[in-house]
Amino acid sequence: MPITKRSTLTQYLIEERRRYPGADGEFNSLVLDVALACKAISNAVAQGELAGLHGDYVEATTDTSSTNIQGETQKKLDVLSNDYFIRTNEWSGTLAGMASEEMEHPYQIPSQYPRGKYLLVFDPLDGSSNIDVNVSVGSIFSILRCTGTQNADVKEADFLQPGSKQVAAGYALYGPTTMLILTVGRGVVGFTLDPVLGEFMLTHEDIQIPADTQEFAINASNSRFWEPPIKRYIAECLAGKTGPREKEFNMRWIASMVAEAHRILIRGGVFMYPRDTKDPSKPGRLRLLYEANPIGFIIEQAGGRVSTGHEALLEVTPTSLHQRIGVVFGSANEVRRIESYHKAPRTEVFHSPLFGERGLFRE
Repeated sequence: MPITKRSTLTQYLIEERRRYPGADGEFNSLVLDVALACKAISNAVAQGELAGLHGDYVEATTDTSSTNIQGETQKKLDVLSNDYFIRTNEWSGTLAGMASEEMEHPYQIPSQYPRGKYLLVFDPLDGSSNIDVNVSVGSIFSILRCTGTQNADVKEADFLQPGSKQVAAGYALYGPTTMLILTVGRGVVGFTLDPVLGEFMLTHEDIQIPADTQEFAINASNSRFWEPPIKRYIAECLAGKTGPREKEFNMRWIASMVAEAHRILIRGGVFMYPRDTKDPSKPGRLRLLYEANPIGFIIEQAGGRVSTGHEALLEVTPTSLHQRIGVVFGSANEVRRIESYHKAPRTEVFHSPLFGERGLFRE
């Protein structure tokens, strides 16, 4: 196969670095290490049951399924993917520390390796509940600058930075092809893994999300727990051409945030995993640091909008490493509409037969 004229991820990063004459290459090295982890995970996901990688991860000492700090059952690929991220990134001297959805505490760089100025935050395998049914899954990552003392062990507080402080963010999607979506704060680009060359090749430049859409994604099984503004928005969408929106909408739900975000990046749409009343102790379902912030940064860099429904998500200062939050993102005009419904006076009561006692979604 001949070498194409497409840029590789390495070439793209070098071109970006030339914009900053004082850059030392440490950032480029970090992104390439992350990409290497994603290649390894892509290979593992592709092998699946052929390599015995489907099913739950079982603790050798207890002979029972292991759970992570979130209380979720870990899959074999969850644990393997987390290990790939750690082993490919701990040694190079670019990082001061790491934090993962799968680990309770920050990961300290081993003493035999030098420490750098960045922090890496990641969800090693988003959507892993879909692995056994062969639905697209992915990895999400965020890069922050470490504000702590140089060469000291990182603390949880070092990671508690609002999403607006991110240096870069991205995700890898393991689907029919493996893609790497990346922003370094100058728009969003997409790379496709060439399995022959083993390189991520630039295939999507300057990705832009359409401002308007006729597609939404939400877990409708939670409808009885939604806040009134979300019920109002969904009811209006379902009403179609005869309703106040005067157009037809389609609903999608993959239960893999990476796959949902990718669809919206490519063709528009709005994704909602809002705050609800299902568990009052949790102000949302998605993790702020590992999922919402990096995906939110990508969405806004592509011209979309991200919100909690109540406030700008990227301005929220985290209070804990594994904090959860309500999330709405996608086509800007739809997100603004949802925000406006949350800001409407509380005296404005919305009634809909879809959510009534005898409605489509029974209370």
